[in-house]
Amino acid sequence: MTQTKVSEPSSPWEARLLPRSIVRDGDHRDSFQRDKARVLHSAAFRRLQAKTQVLGVGLSDFYRTRLTHSLEAAQIGSGITAQLHSKYPELTQQLGLDSNLIETLCLAHDIGHPPFGHGGEVALHFMMHKYGGYEGNGQTFRIVTQLEPYTAEHGMNLCRRSILGLVKYPNYIETLTNAQCYGSVDGALRTIKASQWYPPKGLYRCDENRFNWLLEPLTHNDRETFVQYHFKEGQHHHTCFKSFDCTIMELADDIAYGIHDLEDAIVMNMVNKDQFIAYVVKPLSELEVQGLSKQIMPLSDQLFSQHPYERKNAIGALVNVFITAIRIEENPRFELDLLRYQACLPSSFESALSLFKKFIYEQVICQSQVQVLEYKGQQIVMSLFEAYSSDPERLLPENTKKRWQKAQDENNGHRIIADYISGMTDEFASRHYSTLFAAKGNF
Repeated sequence: MTQTKVSEPSSPWEARLLPRSIVRDGDHRDSFQRDKARVLHSAAFRRLQAKTQVLGVGLSDFYRTRLTHSLEAAQIGSGITAQLHSKYPELTQQLGLDSNLIETLCLAHDIGHPPFGHGGEVALHFMMHKYGGYEGNGQTFRIVTQLEPYTAEHGMNLCRRSILGLVKYPNYIETLTNAQCYGSVDGALRTIKASQWYPPKGLYRCDENRFNWLLEPLTHNDRETFVQYHFKEGQHHHTCFKSFDCTIMELADDIAYGIHDLEDAIVMNMVNKDQFIAYVVKPLSELEVQGLSKQIMPLSDQLFSQHPYERKNAIGALVNVFITAIRIEENPRFELDLLRYQACLPSSFESALSLFKKFIYEQVICQSQVQVLEYKGQQIVMSLFEAYSSDPERLLPENTKKRWQKAQDENNGHRIIADYISGMTDEFASRHYSTLFAAKGNF
């Protein structure tokens, strides 16, 4: 097969941690098409098919997993891209807005999430709070920049702009931590309260060199502004800014969560029409959201219809309302266009989408049957971490053991254990828990 040398990227945002030296003959894909292929073909992406989205994997074959959620977010992201191209043809051309790039970000945005949803995330953060913490978005950054074995040491080796688009919270967990939020560390693992151990949303300090590489093209002013964060009394601190591409991905994620996950809740009879009217329809009617407030009652009739096609029509209509409302705003504090511009919803539409998201959280995620599953997953993950960290050289698989031994030189062995557990699917983690702790566990 003929191979040719590759010239230097035309932009620093198309550069990669590991420069490409050759390209296969006949491969005419651009940088974002290659990045999309790397995500789609990665093991981390495939594992999303067996990781919890809202409801536990295996309870039904209807509702969404992390994988189907990511696919739907990618489709919504593509729709947002088309809308913005239509509304702002010159600006989107100036920004280089690319559908393949946005789809890549949406497909990859959840690959750092551990088994058992937020239960697994809380568990890993508690076990890691003395060693740099754990957070799903920070783990996504770690996977794409070093863990996924597309390359020896640089993960998927995505281009700089793709990585920038995946950084939703551009600062470090240790910087964003408010220790007052944490509960007691004394007592048994079974007494740990999830509400006291939700992690700050950010990156790991041990990945600082890769984050520094990502920000190299920025001016000093842009870099200092980009990593700023809000101080919040009684909460962990929260970063202020995201790249243009990231804002599109996050909107697609929020719409998929607020609207598509609603369909699961309705079909599984976890919510009823009276609840929806009380918590969504009535407050939404008072917001005067164009194209939605006056239509929400007939849409609710369709959502709770006995005919699936009517529910599908209503879901599609709701998604379309939010996609078509998205606009681009400018923040003059930044010099770089990728940071200067953000995609956003008008405030009334943002409030409307928040009603849907809040409804899913309070009426579905907070239900005892969901929380029992989260608690069970939390216990499985903490027990696995406790076991592996007690005797890593005895219990870890060979490849992970070698990484742990190497990381010991940097006093970072616990991070390798977190990497290993976070990459597990729900079923894989449950099976390993049974093997280690059940009297009749499989070997």
